[in-house]
Amino acid sequence: MSKTLYLIRHAKSSWDDPSLRDHDRPLNKRGKRDAPFMAKILKEKNLKPDLMISSTAERAVEFAKVLAEELDYKKKDIIAEKEMYMAGESEMLEILQGVDDKHDTVFMVGHNPYITSFAVRLSGHPIDNIPTSGIVGISFDIDKWSDAEIGKGKFESFDYPKKYSQE
Repeated sequence: MSKTLYLIRHAKSSWDDPSLRDHDRPLNKRGKRDAPFMAKILKEKNLKPDLMISSTAERAVEFAKVLAEELDYKKKDIIAEKEMYMAGESEMLEILQGVDDKHDTVFMVGHNPYITSFAVRLSGHPIDNIPTSGIVGISFDIDKWSDAEIGKGKFESFDYPKKYSQE
């Protein structure tokens, strides 16, 4: 049996309203363009989450909802995880290890710098930076998410908008 994790960095966010807290910043124009584009890429690859976990930040939740809509995942089933907002690698690993084993494919929508460092540490694959709307796929030869560990993942894929020549 195997499990697959997709680590997803939220789409580009807006800095237009300086009165907004960082947590409350929405997607900007580019983010609203890139989010559905990347959702379609996942759909073309027949990738669908069994479980989607998102940071509670507005920009991450917005992106997760776009993914859910395109991939026929119920928006109400997105788990908004407060810990994902400022989560470091150890917190993200703890969240992942707590996933119910009935879910084989998990999407985690979060933030840099930790989404990138978590991908690198899980897979050992050198990635300098997961750009906004970037998605890294990592597989695990495990039956239980509680067995997911640093260095045990196998790098599978790395997709992001500019890879597909979007300006």
